[in-house]
Amino acid sequence: MQIEREIYGEVDMEAFGAEFSAALLQGGVVHLEGNLGMGKTTLVRGILRGMGYQGPVKSPTYTIVEPYEIADLEVYHFDLYRVADPEELEFMGIRDYFNERSLCLIEWAEMGQGILPAADLVVHLSLIRQGRHVLIKSLTDKGDHVMTQWQTSLAS
Repeated sequence: MQIEREIYGEVDMEAFGAEFSAALLQGGVVHLEGNLGMGKTTLVRGILRGMGYQGPVKSPTYTIVEPYEIADLEVYHFDLYRVADPEELEFMGIRDYFNERSLCLIEWAEMGQGILPAADLVVHLSLIRQGRHVLIKSLTDKGDHVMTQWQTSLAS
């Protein structure tokens, strides 16, 4: 199952993230793909805002992970761009972040290949004209459920 959108501008990317957030309240693992500057962190900011988070949202490029407590959900925003070896993630105890009540949003997930759990959803951002093409694909039963729930909420 997949959904595609065209997004034009930072404000629209945040609004899209807020819309998408309604489907992510059950948690899961989401890989965010795209070149530098495609809007991955902006999308995460929108997701967090859509969940009610009002504080600052910064890229975890140097910290690797930024945690957010939102209602009953633990949200973790990972940026693995600077990870040289996936084993580094084992040393930081990355497996502890993945549980039934967590939403893990992971930029540059390929840097943690072999250590990270499989993604429920993959969000791919690419450049089009003056905006971004967003493609969201489901890879698991949980991902299918999220996508179905989201499409149902959009239709109503």
